[in-house]
Amino acid sequence: METSTARSIVRARIGAGLAVTILLLPFGGYGLAQTGAVPEGAPVALVPLSEIVGFILLTALREERAPFQHSSTRLTANTLTGERSVDLNRIATVRLVTTFSYGSVYRTLVVRDAHGVRLGITSERSRRKVRRAVEKADSNAARGVPGPRVSRAARAHLGLAPGQGLAVHTVLAFLLLTAPGSLYVAVVLRLGGQ
Repeated sequence: METSTARSIVRARIGAGLAVTILLLPFGGYGLAQTGAVPEGAPVALVPLSEIVGFILLTALREERAPFQHSSTRLTANTLTGERSVDLNRIATVRLVTTFSYGSVYRTLVVRDAHGVRLGITSERSRRKVRRAVEKADSNAARGVPGPRVSRAARAHLGLAPGQGLAVHTVLAFLLLTAPGSLYVAVVLRLGGQ
């Protein structure tokens, strides 16, 4: 189990590195344009593709895909970087990631266990398993056993807290997605002299 966990973490880091590399392509293109190796407009042409592919890849790397395997203590699913398995008895954190596309809101619960494995939960069945695991951890916490850190928005999405935290989270997620994207485009255009 330890070797599969370690391999899962390494594959996840390689995938994240690839996504970051894609996001940095326009900056590399700018350096090449300064040396005359590529035309001056090349970095600007890379911006839309790099931004879209990089940001989508970063969010999609950890999301569960079929086939799923559920047991009372584990959630196992395929992701873009291979199979990941989260220990439900040793959950360390649960947070909610919200993205937007074509007027729709997409929510992913990101569960990290004590081994460092992260899995993005998108299916209803997996969400129910995580909810039961968090409820069990909360009841153990009442007896003095430390439980996982669960964000307010994740608790609201799981139905364990009032939904007010979800509305605030959605607004903040929208702002935190649009501001860096706009800044990224502005910086690359500025470097490209546009």
